[in-house]
Amino acid sequence: MIETLATAADGYAGVLLVLSLGSIVTVIVMMTVGARVVARMPSNYFIDDEARRHRRYLEMFPAPVRPVVDLIKNLLGLVFLLVGLILLLLPGQGLLTMLAGLLLMDFPGKFACERWLVRRRQVRRTIDWLREREGQPPLELD
Repeated sequence: MIETLATAADGYAGVLLVLSLGSIVTVIVMMTVGARVVARMPSNYFIDDEARRHRRYLEMFPAPVRPVVDLIKNLLGLVFLLVGLILLLLPGQGLLTMLAGLLLMDFPGKFACERWLVRRRQVRRTIDWLREREGQPPLELD
Protein backbone atom coordinates (compact mmCIF):
# COMPACT_ATOMS: atom_id res chain seq x y z
CA MET A 1 0.00 0.00 0.00
CA ILE A 2 2.72 2.48 0.98
CA GLU A 3 4.78 1.47 -2.04
CA THR A 4 1.82 2.18 -4.31
CA LEU A 5 1.40 5.65 -2.78
CA ALA A 6 5.13 6.35 -3.12
CA THR A 7 5.05 5.32 -6.78
CA ALA A 8 2.01 7.50 -7.43
CA ALA A 9 3.66 10.43 -5.64
CA ASP A 10 6.76 10.06 -7.83
CA GLY A 11 4.62 10.12 -10.94
CA TYR A 12 2.80 13.25 -9.89
CA ALA A 13 5.65 15.10 -8.17
CA GLY A 14 5.23 18.19 -10.36
CA VAL A 15 1.50 18.38 -9.75
CA LEU A 16 1.96 17.93 -6.01
CA LEU A 17 4.60 20.67 -5.98
CA VAL A 18 2.32 23.10 -7.82
CA LEU A 19 -0.60 22.29 -5.51
CA SER A 20 1.58 22.72 -2.42
CA LEU A 21 2.89 26.08 -3.64
CA GLY A 22 -0.68 27.11 -4.44
CA SER A 23 -1.66 26.18 -0.92
CA ILE A 24 1.10 28.33 0.56
CA VAL A 25 0.21 31.29 -1.68
CA THR A 26 -3.46 30.95 -0.78
CA VAL A 27 -2.68 31.02 2.94
CA ILE A 28 -0.55 34.16 2.55
CA VAL A 29 -3.14 35.93 0.38
CA MET A 30 -6.00 35.03 2.71
CA MET A 31 -4.08 36.20 5.78
CA THR A 32 -3.10 39.56 4.28
CA VAL A 33 -5.82 40.60 1.85
CA GLY A 34 -8.68 38.98 3.75
CA ALA A 35 -7.66 40.62 7.01
CA ARG A 36 -7.41 44.03 5.34
CA VAL A 37 -10.82 43.75 3.70
CA VAL A 38 -12.50 42.72 6.95
CA ALA A 39 -10.72 45.42 8.91
CA ARG A 40 -11.70 48.18 6.49
CA MET A 41 -15.34 47.32 5.82
CA PRO A 42 -17.76 49.93 7.16
CA SER A 43 -18.74 49.26 10.77
CA ASN A 44 -22.44 49.48 9.82
CA TYR A 45 -22.07 47.01 6.92
CA PHE A 46 -24.50 44.52 8.48
CA ILE A 47 -27.17 47.02 9.55
CA ASP A 48 -27.06 49.26 6.47
CA ASP A 49 -29.89 48.97 3.96
CA GLU A 50 -28.92 46.13 1.59
CA ALA A 51 -29.95 48.09 -1.49
CA ARG A 52 -27.54 50.93 -0.58
CA ARG A 53 -24.78 48.53 0.47
CA HIS A 54 -25.01 46.13 -2.47
CA ARG A 55 -22.41 46.60 -5.23
CA ARG A 56 -21.14 49.91 -3.89
CA TYR A 57 -17.64 48.87 -4.94
CA LEU A 58 -18.69 49.06 -8.60
CA GLU A 59 -19.32 52.81 -8.39
CA MET A 60 -15.60 53.53 -8.66
CA PHE A 61 -15.47 52.00 -12.16
CA PRO A 62 -16.81 53.56 -15.36
CA ALA A 63 -20.27 52.25 -16.31
CA PRO A 64 -19.14 50.23 -19.36
CA VAL A 65 -16.50 48.40 -17.29
CA ARG A 66 -18.78 47.45 -14.36
CA PRO A 67 -20.19 44.22 -15.86
CA VAL A 68 -16.66 43.04 -16.66
CA VAL A 69 -15.46 43.79 -13.12
CA ASP A 70 -18.47 41.99 -11.67
CA LEU A 71 -17.84 38.98 -13.92
CA ILE A 72 -14.15 38.85 -12.96
CA LYS A 73 -15.05 39.05 -9.27
CA ASN A 74 -17.51 36.17 -9.58
CA LEU A 75 -15.09 34.06 -11.63
CA LEU A 76 -12.35 34.69 -9.05
CA GLY A 77 -14.79 33.58 -6.35
CA LEU A 78 -15.53 30.40 -8.29
CA VAL A 79 -11.79 29.71 -8.68
CA PHE A 80 -11.28 30.22 -4.93
CA LEU A 81 -14.17 27.88 -4.21
CA LEU A 82 -12.76 25.16 -6.46
CA VAL A 83 -9.22 25.59 -5.11
CA GLY A 84 -10.65 25.39 -1.59
CA LEU A 85 -12.29 22.07 -2.45
CA ILE A 86 -8.92 20.77 -3.67
CA LEU A 87 -7.18 22.09 -0.57
CA LEU A 88 -9.50 20.05 1.61
CA LEU A 89 -7.47 17.05 0.44
CA LEU A 90 -4.08 18.78 0.72
CA PRO A 91 -2.37 20.74 3.46
CA GLY A 92 -3.72 24.27 3.42
CA GLN A 93 -6.61 26.52 4.23
CA GLY A 94 -9.34 24.75 2.26
CA LEU A 95 -12.29 25.97 4.30
CA LEU A 96 -10.97 29.52 4.50
CA THR A 97 -10.35 29.58 0.75
CA MET A 98 -13.84 28.25 0.08
CA LEU A 99 -15.29 30.92 2.37
CA ALA A 100 -13.39 33.65 0.52
CA GLY A 101 -14.73 32.32 -2.76
CA LEU A 102 -18.30 32.35 -1.47
CA LEU A 103 -17.91 35.91 -0.18
CA LEU A 104 -16.63 37.07 -3.57
CA MET A 105 -19.49 35.51 -5.51
CA ASP A 106 -22.99 36.96 -5.80
CA PHE A 107 -25.84 34.56 -5.05
CA PRO A 108 -29.28 34.77 -3.41
CA GLY A 109 -29.10 34.65 0.37
CA LYS A 110 -25.46 35.70 0.54
CA PHE A 111 -26.12 38.59 2.93
CA ALA A 112 -28.02 36.32 5.35
CA CYS A 113 -25.13 33.82 5.27
CA GLU A 114 -22.62 36.58 6.00
CA ARG A 115 -24.69 37.84 8.93
CA TRP A 116 -25.08 34.32 10.34
CA LEU A 117 -21.33 33.78 10.14
CA VAL A 118 -20.41 37.11 11.73
CA ARG A 119 -22.79 36.48 14.62
CA ARG A 120 -20.73 33.45 15.69
CA ARG A 121 -18.88 34.52 18.83
CA GLN A 122 -15.39 33.41 17.77
CA VAL A 123 -15.72 34.91 14.29
CA ARG A 124 -16.99 38.20 15.71
CA ARG A 125 -14.18 38.32 18.26
CA THR A 126 -11.57 37.76 15.55
CA ILE A 127 -13.09 40.37 13.23
CA ASP A 128 -13.25 42.96 16.01
CA TRP A 129 -9.63 42.21 16.92
CA LEU A 130 -8.54 42.73 13.30
CA ARG A 131 -10.51 45.96 13.12
CA GLU A 132 -8.99 47.20 16.38
CA ARG A 133 -5.49 46.59 15.00
CA GLU A 134 -6.38 48.79 12.01
CA GLY A 135 -7.84 51.52 14.24
CA GLN A 136 -11.43 50.80 13.14
CA PRO A 137 -14.49 50.57 15.42
CA PRO A 138 -16.06 47.14 16.04
CA LEU A 139 -18.80 45.93 13.69
CA GLU A 140 -22.33 46.99 14.54
CA LEU A 141 -24.95 44.24 14.51
CA ASP A 142 -28.65 44.74 15.16
